[in-house]
Order: sequence, then C-alpha cells, then structure tokens
Amino acid sequence: MASTPAPPQAPPKPTWDPRSPQMPFPWLRPTIRIRLTLLYGGMFLIAGIMLLSIIYLLAAQAISTGNQPPFKIVSATGLIKVASTTCSGLTAESGLTQFNSAVSACIDHQRQAALDDLLSRSLLALLGLAVIAFAFGYAMAGRVLSPLGRITRTARAVAGSDLSRRIELDGPDDELKELADTFDDMLERLQRAFTAQQRFVGNASHELRTPLAINRTLLEVHLSDPGAPVELQQLGKTLLATNERSEQLVEGLLLLARSDNQVVERRPVDLAEVAEQAVDQVHAEAAAKGVVIRGEQKTAVVQGNGVLLERIALNLVQNAVRYNVPEGGWVEVTTDVRHGQAVLVVSNTGPVVPAYEIDNLFEPFRRLRTERTGSDKGVGLGLSIVRSVARAHGGHIVAEPREGGGLVMRVTFPV
Repeated sequence: MASTPAPPQAPPKPTWDPRSPQMPFPWLRPTIRIRLTLLYGGMFLIAGIMLLSIIYLLAAQAISTGNQPPFKIVSATGLIKVASTTCSGLTAESGLTQFNSAVSACIDHQRQAALDDLLSRSLLALLGLAVIAFAFGYAMAGRVLSPLGRITRTARAVAGSDLSRRIELDGPDDELKELADTFDDMLERLQRAFTAQQRFVGNASHELRTPLAINRTLLEVHLSDPGAPVELQQLGKTLLATNERSEQLVEGLLLLARSDNQVVERRPVDLAEVAEQAVDQVHAEAAAKGVVIRGEQKTAVVQGNGVLLERIALNLVQNAVRYNVPEGGWVEVTTDVRHGQAVLVVSNTGPVVPAYEIDNLFEPFRRLRTERTGSDKGVGLGLSIVRSVARAHGGHIVAEPREGGGLVMRVTFPV
C-alpha cells in the first residue's frame, strides 16, 4: 500500500513584519543622508581621479620634453666647445669646471621651467574641474532635493484654502517621501475636519430655515387680520423683526460655510456691475439716512461667482451706510484695475475707528464697541463673509481707518 505523501510545508514566516517601517537592515535603506554621502563622495573620488590623471599626463609630457639634452658637444680637443639654444652659458668655450657649473645651472633652469609649466597647467585643470564639479553638484543636489519644491508648492496651495491638493510623492522610501506621506495624511485629516464642520453648519442652517419660515408665515397671517388688537399687532411686528433677524443670521452662516471653500465654477464677472447692483439695493436705505453714495465704477473683470461677489459689495456698502455719521455722510464706491489686479474700494464717513480694532471687525459676531446682541444694524457676519468670499476667490481685503472718521475697505482680486 502506497504511503500518503506528506503535505507540503509552508515557507517559514519572516522574522520582521513587512508592513512595519522597520527593516531588518536599516542601514540599507536609501535615505537622503546615504544618497548625499554617496553622491558627493563619488563626485570627490571622480574629480580626484581626473585631477591625478591630468597631472600624470602633464608630468609625463614634461619628462618626455626634458629628455632632450639642452646642449650639444661640438668639439672636445683641449677645451670643450658646446652649442645650446636654451642655455646661453654653454655657447662659449670653457674649461671643465666652468662646463660643469654651466651644465648644473642649465639643468636647474630646465627643471624649474618644467615645474612652473606643470603648476600652471595643473591650476588650469583644477579650475576647470571645479567648475564642472560645482555645476554637476548643483544639478544633482537639485534633483535630490526636488521633492522639497513639490512639498513647498503643495503647502503654498493649501495655505490658499485648497485642502484638496496632495503631494503624492513617488520615489525611494527616504526621509522626503516619509515627510510627504505624513503631510498628505495631515491634509486628509484637515479636509475631513473642515468638511464635517461645513456640513454641520450647512445642515444646521437648512434645518433652521423651515421653522423660521413657518413662524414668519404665521406672523404675517396674524398681522394681516384687521380685527387684531393693537397690542397683538405690536407684538407680532416685534416677533416678525426678531424672526427676520434670525433668518439673516441663518443665511449668513450658510453663506459663510459655503464661501470658505474654493469657488469651483468660475465665470467672468465685472466688478463694476456688481458694485452698481449693490448700490441700487442700498440706495433707499442710504436716502432714508441722508447718506450720499458716489464714486466711479470702471470695468474690472475677474473670474468668480457673481452671486458671492455681489454679496461682498452689498455687505461693504450696507456697512458703510449703516455705520455712518447722522448728518452729511457719504459713501464712495469705486472699481478699477491697478497693477494687474481688480480692486473694489468702499470708503465712508463715520465714527473714528482705532487701528487696533481693525482686525476684530472681521471676526464673526464682532462689532465696533457694541454688544453681540441688541443691534439693529446686522448680525455681525458681514465682514466675516466678505473676507471668506474674497479668500475663496484668491483675493484679500484690507481695512484702513480714514482720517476724520470712517473706514476705507479695499478688496483686491487676481485678474
């Protein structure tokens, strides 16, 4: 009876986890330190070999040239007569002592001339090799450190609120790849956190819209009843104003959550038209407060979302009208293209604004020397929305106190 063959044995398990970053021989890992060491060490070795080879060839050439005797014996009867084209001391007839001295001096001269020639050529060769070594080293160092440029460009793009960018660095598993992978993981976590935050704000705003709309409808229905008591009419108007304020707050939160993202769909938008629309919407309120709106709007086309850009102009003009002087106030709205950028400037008269209060104006729910609640001039999100929308379009806003009171708001966008 044939015996049953033994089942094949599984291969031995590795002594180290392949998923672990620790290798059995960590010194074999192609790190940046090892690569730079091999690179510059190899360059130094190659340059040294080339320099020694050049010096050897030059020395061999000097020796072969020096094998030719510097003089020729013409006559040796009694007195030695020597002819030489390089040693002037051997051209005359001389005795043995004078001859030996002249020969020694001539040989020393030839040796010194050969050494001087070798030195000058070696310096020229060293200079040429230095230029080649620096150029080669610069090119190779740029190639080795090129991932740093990629990481820097990605970090700069992320600083502009584009959290969707990733480095995705390929190549050897060295320190730079480890840094890039860590940076990508950090961006992934940040994007998830920001997305969750914006989703929460958006969902909360949408959920709050429905009850607020129902409340507004009910209040308007009761206010439309001509038989309602005066007290009920007054209470309804107060509740309706409070409800309207809550709706503005919800709309502002929703717009703020949307504008923190990059604008995906961009179209040509003229800031002059946007500013004119904003001025038309605020004209009645300005006339009621006795504020004159002036200014020239020149064509300034940018790539962006027209609704969001109109919100920038509307918020700035509304703030300029509402936070103005009681009498003789004015608001100046101008658009133009300056130094390759589209500029929207809104200036206004108003109370004196300290320079240290400027940054606080752009924070949500912050107003100048007023409480968070109890103001009929807005919900405290206007300038926050302006800054978020400007950033989403790749622009920025700068506020400056105006001499005599008021502010100068300057928003710039890339053309």
